[in-house]
Amino acid sequence: MPTSDTYKCSFDANVNRQDVGIRTLLVQFGAGGLLTGIRDLIGSAMMTFSKLVNTLEQHYGDPAPPPSTDPLELIIWENIAYLASDERRAAAFAALKRDIGTRPQQILAAKHTALAAVGKAGILPDVSAEKLLTIAKIAYEEFDSDLRAVLKKPLPQAKKALKRFPGIGDPGAEKILLLTRSSPVMALDSNGLRVLCRVGFAEEQKNYSATYRLAQDAIHGQLPRDYDSLIRAHQLLRQHGQELCKRSKPRCTECPLRNECNYGRKF
Repeated sequence: MPTSDTYKCSFDANVNRQDVGIRTLLVQFGAGGLLTGIRDLIGSAMMTFSKLVNTLEQHYGDPAPPPSTDPLELIIWENIAYLASDERRAAAFAALKRDIGTRPQQILAAKHTALAAVGKAGILPDVSAEKLLTIAKIAYEEFDSDLRAVLKKPLPQAKKALKRFPGIGDPGAEKILLLTRSSPVMALDSNGLRVLCRVGFAEEQKNYSATYRLAQDAIHGQLPRDYDSLIRAHQLLRQHGQELCKRSKPRCTECPLRNECNYGRKF
């Protein structure tokens, strides 16, 4: 008949095997794959990335298309109106295209007051006007007003070039490369990143870049390969973070992911 020592030895052996397995996962796949690996080791279910995206599409329907597929226009979109909603940003972008234009020479020839008027869709319109002028100057002087050649460079070089522009860091550069169908990288804006962290794909770190990379690593092995699916996922994650999974006062009771979300199950 098994003794208590037998059960203890068996328990210790299981714990040791899990510990070895976790360390092996950490060595083989890095911290990004650790959360998925731990769930597999202990036998708990997790929501897959494809199921998450499909659930969001069932809830919201087809996602909105990107505001543009032109790299320079996407950079302008990010800078045109500070702290503006998508609706106000879209109105400002339409006004810029209609009244001034989005080519570097057109922006450089515009009056500062005209650019600031466009920037009034957000706060600090004069700052937005200066950013538009800086964007146009960099595009004109450094890239001959055409960023298409930049997008064809290897990923690190393309990102470095795009980060020359104001307001564009690694996430912004990757978003431009995705939406222009130049590199199949799963770019995440702050809304989409928040969704993935709350569901349980990654834990939020003190450093935003560390959180971003951790989430990307966690979903890397589950990503689709085609641009349509990647862009669909990006847009739906962003929409969900804006509408329900908000930073403050998230509407968890209305969330279609609630039953499989680490954060949502608390409510």
